[in-house]
Amino acid sequence: MFRINLLDTIFHLYKTMDHSKEKLTITEWAEEDRPREKMLIKGISALSDAELLAILIGSGNKNESAVELSQRILYSVNNNLNSLGKLSINDLIQNFKGIGEAKAITIIAAMELGKRRSLSETEKYQQISSSRDIFHIFQPILGDLRHEEAWALLMNTSNKVLKKIPVSKGGITGTVIDIRLIIKEAIENLATNIVLVHNHPSGDTKPSEEDNAITKKLKEACKLIDIHLMDHVIICDDGYYSYLDNDKFL
Repeated sequence: MFRINLLDTIFHLYKTMDHSKEKLTITEWAEEDRPREKMLIKGISALSDAELLAILIGSGNKNESAVELSQRILYSVNNNLNSLGKLSINDLIQNFKGIGEAKAITIIAAMELGKRRSLSETEKYQQISSSRDIFHIFQPILGDLRHEEAWALLMNTSNKVLKKIPVSKGGITGTVIDIRLIIKEAIENLATNIVLVHNHPSGDTKPSEEDNAITKKLKEACKLIDIHLMDHVIICDDGYYSYLDNDKFL
């Protein structure tokens, strides 16, 4: 009898409890706080990164709203969108409940669109006047890669860009640069000036001994055919190193 009375008491207490603090779904939020409605009412600039991401994924999981899940995804990369762009589809699926293949692909596609928009905006840098111009051109291409890539920027006598060419793709700690390929492309495109560009996935802009060696070798090769190696620029997420600016070998 005591046990039955105790269960009745617990059930009665539960029914009379105030459940007003229970978690609300996004559809129960005030209209101006829902990401889509908030964008329509206040404009897209009023949305946080998490709210924008929530619009992309559409829904969360049984424990988190889309916004809360998005906040957790961003927290995992220190709220850095460049770092978010480095996550793979598998990273997103394996580490975040509620993110399946379709949602992961949507996020990756959005990151790629952002990168391509940045690339389109760099078209105004048709004439190179400084190492920062080179950084603006190549940061969207190389800044968030997990592996090293080397590119060559070919220019005419007025430092106007003729062509950007990928030279090599390597691993996390290095890539093999074929100088013959660079020279061949320079001759075929009638280039008179060249800038060598590659990235450091580690985030450290400091050149390595291998970087120094390839710079010297390319400079010597260019001299033989009256082409000027203007600079060698190392690109990272939010910074770069210029051999020319540091008066190193050039």
